[in-house]
Amino acid sequence: MLAVGAAARFVEAVYQPLICSEPTEGDKELRARFQTEGYLYFPKALASSAVTPVLEDMLSALDPHIRWNKMTETPMLAGEPFFESDPLWDALYPKVQALESLHRLFHCSEVRQLMELVAGPDVFVYPMKMARIAAPRKLGYETPPHQDAFSHHAGPTMAGIWIALHDADKAMGRLTILPGSHVGGVRPVFEAQGVGGVQCEIYPQETLWHVSNVSKGDVIIFHSQTVHRAQPNIDKERVRLSVDTRFCDYGAPVFSTNLEPHHAWRIPELDWEYVYQDWDAQDLRYYWRNYPALF
Repeated sequence: MLAVGAAARFVEAVYQPLICSEPTEGDKELRARFQTEGYLYFPKALASSAVTPVLEDMLSALDPHIRWNKMTETPMLAGEPFFESDPLWDALYPKVQALESLHRLFHCSEVRQLMELVAGPDVFVYPMKMARIAAPRKLGYETPPHQDAFSHHAGPTMAGIWIALHDADKAMGRLTILPGSHVGGVRPVFEAQGVGGVQCEIYPQETLWHVSNVSKGDVIIFHSQTVHRAQPNIDKERVRLSVDTRFCDYGAPVFSTNLEPHHAWRIPELDWEYVYQDWDAQDLRYYWRNYPALF
């Protein structure tokens, strides 16, 4: 239940690098680490050829407001920064959501094999796919600490999968994990500024966070109850672009809000008909309609 009042405060005392994992370590060892730490980090798990089409399509949809800089090899802001749900963001985001490459990335064999390491051989990929546009000079508007179990109304077998579309360093804002934070269940939440509008409670002893610079093709998988957040993008011009979705073992309950395009609840024209209108293939259209455990 959402508590009324200021967001919960938390103290960040120590940062340590993300613990690296390799798909070849074996299911048993990786699942044990996932249950201990609440996440798995796979550096360069995806080849450039897998993620480049998504990056290029996103940049095309965001042009002329965000463009690729060949010198820095990063997206760059052209004009004033904007925040998720700003008028400009609302105008651009349906174009991003309609990208077939964005949705298809999470159904490719390389990504599904990573999902299977924690969910088993029969995986259900949520239809809601998210694209993140972290613009510079919007301090205070980054995603606060939260648990997906609350925001997605999900059980403990759901997990998130996040993919880096390009290299990103500390200044650009990074996905930050509170290791072991999944073991205590779903936490109380408070109203907060930033993406999602809520922050979960952080306990006084929780001062160690895991975070690393990321490279193109890096993948992070995290438990539905693992507390995570985005650091602020404090760069002057560079933009961080990434994509993520949620998945579970087939047959686990999935709440109905996860069946709509991301932000369809607040952008009237953003529905599946809009998303699918220019797709070349048919196989992923409405693939989720016969899922047996919707509520």
